[in-house]
Amino acid sequence: ESYDDENEKEHENGLLPPVELHEVLTLNDIVATERFTQRPPRYTEASLVRRLEELGIGRPSTYAPTIQTIQNREYVIKGDKEGVERIYRVITLAKDKIKEADKKEIVGADRNKLMPTDIGTVVNDFLMAYFPDVLDYNFTASVEKEFDAVAEGEMVWTEAIDKFYKLFHPIVEETAAIKTEHKVGERQLGVDPKTGNPVFVKIGRYGPVVQIGQAHPDDKEAPKPQFATLMKGQSIETITLEEALKLFDLPRTIGEYEGKDMVAAVGRFGPFIRHDGKFISIPKDLNPLSITAEEAIELIDEKRKKDEQRYLKKFDEDPELEILNGRYGPYITYKKANYRIPKTVTQPEKLTYEECMKIITEAAEKPATPKKRTTKKKA
Repeated sequence: ESYDDENEKEHENGLLPPVELHEVLTLNDIVATERFTQRPPRYTEASLVRRLEELGIGRPSTYAPTIQTIQNREYVIKGDKEGVERIYRVITLAKDKIKEADKKEIVGADRNKLMPTDIGTVVNDFLMAYFPDVLDYNFTASVEKEFDAVAEGEMVWTEAIDKFYKLFHPIVEETAAIKTEHKVGERQLGVDPKTGNPVFVKIGRYGPVVQIGQAHPDDKEAPKPQFATLMKGQSIETITLEEALKLFDLPRTIGEYEGKDMVAAVGRFGPFIRHDGKFISIPKDLNPLSITAEEAIELIDEKRKKDEQRYLKKFDEDPELEILNGRYGPYITYKKANYRIPKTVTQPEKLTYEECMKIITEAAEKPATPKKRTTKKKA
């Protein structure tokens, strides 16, 4: 549902009943409600398709692949967002008396919507800055019409490509030659009070990061910049200087368990606990900056129980040979390869070393099943 649709419904609900000129109206009450400007709602896959149709961009056969591509590249993610509570004021005039009241509402909540990521925002800002004509809705729609003309034989395809290339290629060459001190998507938050160095947020190799200090390639003795990964739920658009500096408290030693340090940190795949050479994911409801030793120990013990249930059997004859409990049932793993256990085996945990090696040998000797190939029918 679009923003305009919601506005129309709101106006329909607020329509006055039919009145005539010079008709005397009786005042029952006057209610003044504080309202805030609402951002347009995020798109769902269905509402995005409708919008593309309205703009004349794409065709029915390209809508689904286009939406899937922007999700695969992590420009947008489909998910939910919790709303925040906000107080608004209501003033009522009734029977010559004014009453004021504060009420609460939840705003900003999204359910199953397509939400832009930091990478998506940066890519969009870059393209809008350097390729505004190419990203113009009218330009895209006109190219679609030319494709239709080519399909109908009204235009030669080389002419359509030549027309686009002469516009597009010079912009690419010009953009590639531009060198700016400020990179697209990079935002300076302030200054680190400890070092006096500037604090930035930007997109790094593995996602959004905070950077303290700047690189000086020509000065080998200059201190190198420090980096910290943003946590899930944080964005380069909204993170504050205080929040960014707290990220440098990680990795953080929480305490000891069984004589080994428990360290909380954030990695490429999210927050985790490192203990005795193993990594345990920290769930969404816990924060690596505030997780306690007791909570960390509980996570470590839970992980051990799951691992015990996963490992059905190990073999002294060869540490690389294991029988594991997987998503689709027990299987054998050996030298980074997995092997199915025959259905005739009812108790996989009782398999001997020799029986496992026999299964592996037979699987290696068995010829691979050729994949079926389908050929597209000519139109």
